[in-house]
Amino acid sequence: MLMRINVKRLTLNPVGVNCYIVSDPKGAGVIIDPGACSEEEFSHIRRYVEGEGIALSHALLTHAHFDHVFGLDLVYETYGLRAECHALEVQVYNGNPDLALELCGTRLPLPKVGLDCTLTDGQEIACGELRLRVIHTPGHTPGGVCFYSDGEGVLFSGDTLFQGSLGRTDVPLGSWRQEIRSVREKLLCLPDETVVYPGHGPSTEIGYERLYNPYLR
Repeated sequence: MLMRINVKRLTLNPVGVNCYIVSDPKGAGVIIDPGACSEEEFSHIRRYVEGEGIALSHALLTHAHFDHVFGLDLVYETYGLRAECHALEVQVYNGNPDLALELCGTRLPLPKVGLDCTLTDGQEIACGELRLRVIHTPGHTPGGVCFYSDGEGVLFSGDTLFQGSLGRTDVPLGSWRQEIRSVREKLLCLPDETVVYPGHGPSTEIGYERLYNPYLR
């Protein structure tokens, strides 16, 4: 029987990043892509975590683009957690001021707390009864990862896979060839009924994307 984890999605900042708070039935939880760009936005995260009695033990990044890392300092100040990511994201992270200037017309400062670059492909993240496996999916960025719970049949895909689309690769360090390979070889092998929670936009399922995603035909 499925554990029936709780998945809370909060869509944050002007770019519309999906931040996820995932918890087991006893309240052990993780936060994925905390892109809150202000105290006001972060208050929505805080209210949910406190209201549900969730004890966060991991802050996880699918990748380190600026829209996904806005809230890292607030996560550290509030919960004492440094965001965990793949080591290949360091160059992506350091390039954020230039990328923000190119895409948004303003140079954004990097969070002060920095990154914990320890995630590796196949690693299991344990949080109470929750288990998430790291799947390295380069393409959108070199160190992009997804988080998969086979017991629950859910995938947090970041900017690798969206409903009807794939992550853009016309950004520094992006690779369309790697993006397609990552999705075809590492994600489409998952069960059709796997629910996909992407970094932007609505949720979907692997089976639906296999059949209808125009980039995968």
